Amino acid sequence: MELDFIEILKVILLGIVEGVTEWLPISSTGHMLIVDEFVKLNADEAFKEMFFVVIQLGAILAVVLLFWKKMWPFTLRKNEKPAIRKDIFSVWFKVVVACVPGAVVTLLFDDWIEAHLHTPPVIAAALILYGIAFIAVEMWNKKRTPKTETLDDITYKTALLIGLFQVLSIIPGTSRSGATIIGALIIGVSRVAAAEFTFFLAVPVMFGLSAIKILKFGLDFTSAELVILLVGMVVAFAVSVLVIKFLMSYIKKHDFKAFGIYRIVLGLLVLLLLGVR
Repeated sequence: MELDFIEILKVILLGIVEGVTEWLPISSTGHMLIVDEFVKLNADEAFKEMFFVVIQLGAILAVVLLFWKKMWPFTLRKNEKPAIRKDIFSVWFKVVVACVPGAVVTLLFDDWIEAHLHTPPVIAAALILYGIAFIAVEMWNKKRTPKTETLDDITYKTALLIGLFQVLSIIPGTSRSGATIIGALIIGVSRVAAAEFTFFLAVPVMFGLSAIKILKFGLDFTSAELVILLVGMVVAFAVSVLVIKFLMSYIKKHDFKAFGIYRIVLGLLVLLLLGVR
């Protein structure tokens, strides 16, 4: 592929879209596929298939940076031996449990999903369906009191159930964070705890998916491909830092209905544009 100023601008746009949509429950992959449908990246399909996944590592590194103290289980104080945070280890063990269903389904069906469901109509339908689901769940939740208030209160059973809901995100347009948050809300987890567990869950999931995609693509990157991948990841990282801070502040005072409405409007707009084309 050739690298020029226009292609760099396209990659920056995709990085911004990824950084904004990875953590908001509106589907980052769906948005990037939609953007690429109308502003096509000049690259072969094998590279783009890998790029749309690996660019998300930039967003994941933003989570690691912002939640380092909550995620790193070892503490080292001056003149003292390293201490182990058992509570953080416990959360990671629950994350592993939650990852199992998604890992199994991805290994079995990922190629089929990409071959048959990575299309604008499917993405639009998923956006609309889960937009309606967000509104319905939030209306149902209005008079309920969460059974699980904090991240530490999440049990292994709850983690597994959230992991089962995450399986739904293999369909483009669903949103990984959207599927896990909806699932968590349904089973009685508070919005803040649901968002934080989603952040934890994203780290091993995206590192695993990225490793699979890179190995599948091969390590023989051209210089242009490497530049595009790095630029996309850096932009996604910078934007994600801002978006994560916004989201954690937003959900302390608001519910997710606004994101549901956005999903429905975007899905209908995509269908309209497809009809016009």
